[in-house]
Amino acid sequence: MLVDFLFELRRRKLKVSTHEWNALLEALALGLHDSSLDGFYRLARTICVKDVADFDAFDEAFLAYFKDVERMGLEITSEMLDWLSDPRQLDHLTEEQRRALQSLDLDRLRELYEQRLREQKERHDGGNRWVGTGGTSPFGRGGKHPTGLKVGADAHGGRSAMQLAEERRFRGYRKDIVLDVRQIDVALRRLRDLGREGAEEELDLDGTIDKTCKNAGDLELVWQPPKRNRVKVLLLMDVGGSMDPYSRLCDRLFTAASRSGRFARFRHYYFHNCIYDEVYEDAAFTEPVKVVDLLAGSDRDEKLVVIGDALMHPSELLDSGGALYFYRHNPTAGLEWLRRVEDHFRRAVWLNPEPEKYWPRSTIEVIANVFPMYSFSLQGLDAAVRYLIAGGQRPTVGDGTTGLGRWFL
Repeated sequence: MLVDFLFELRRRKLKVSTHEWNALLEALALGLHDSSLDGFYRLARTICVKDVADFDAFDEAFLAYFKDVERMGLEITSEMLDWLSDPRQLDHLTEEQRRALQSLDLDRLRELYEQRLREQKERHDGGNRWVGTGGTSPFGRGGKHPTGLKVGADAHGGRSAMQLAEERRFRGYRKDIVLDVRQIDVALRRLRDLGREGAEEELDLDGTIDKTCKNAGDLELVWQPPKRNRVKVLLLMDVGGSMDPYSRLCDRLFTAASRSGRFARFRHYYFHNCIYDEVYEDAAFTEPVKVVDLLAGSDRDEKLVVIGDALMHPSELLDSGGALYFYRHNPTAGLEWLRRVEDHFRRAVWLNPEPEKYWPRSTIEVIANVFPMYSFSLQGLDAAVRYLIAGGQRPTVGDGTTGLGRWFL
């Protein structure tokens, strides 16, 4: 049942498991979809979509699968007929309203109602279609609507499922949206390696039960060190020049990463364009730290995260003396320093805020051949965190056959 719809959802990269699909079928069997396409749209989206970023993909899948379904002609329900044939159900009406109701011809009202249903093909913007004898009626909101019955969408301005899917109101929730502090914070929470260390200040429940049982019920409390995140993070940030438009984005990442207690050790340094002989403890570049000393004091298991657009003149990356500092001369090319830094750490990633369409045939592609490079978006950050945790296949820029990186490397 609806198996093709399941495959359509998966074709749109929605992670719908068999457990969720069985839950949807059970909900359908219970009638939770109200026996309508609109109800099925809301029910399926509630069960099958786990992330607001996937709402747009769900709407695309829904449109693709149900595009040939025509709206069936509406019929007068038995509840409507009962309401029309039994005015006693309207005991709450005033005398004036009762006189107005008695002036209506029931057969004529039914005829006009069915006629309006057959004509209802255009968009009604919330269902403001009324049928009746014309004029005004005290039964409308404020007594200003034409006399009769409202058809179409509900009184709250709802739309049909097909209309909602066609509008695709959730396009703003795609995964390439600009990150905020909360999204970065959620992504970084997965960057952890829990272990017990420190003072024994947490109750070991299993150990306490075991010791107490061995003592024939005599309570003996067992304590253990609490679990803490043992991950150490080194953050290197490109500042100034072409990175100025992305300064607020970098501020958000720094805010989320530097929160107290997030990592066992967190350090950050600054550079401009490329890493050369030195990095700096401050963005004003007044407190230099030699890269050789930085690497000597860093564990290989430390996680390295570099933020930068990697976009510069080729000589700044490939030549000795390429650093744009009049008071400095770097005898070693920046590309060589990048290789040394990346080689020191077992896990290192480069987050690039520059749009990916500018990556090929530029210095970005050269650096991407050294560092695993990810887009500084929600999707890119998720992938970078997964790589830092478990490694895996490194990302590539384009096909790599004719890019500028192949000429340089």
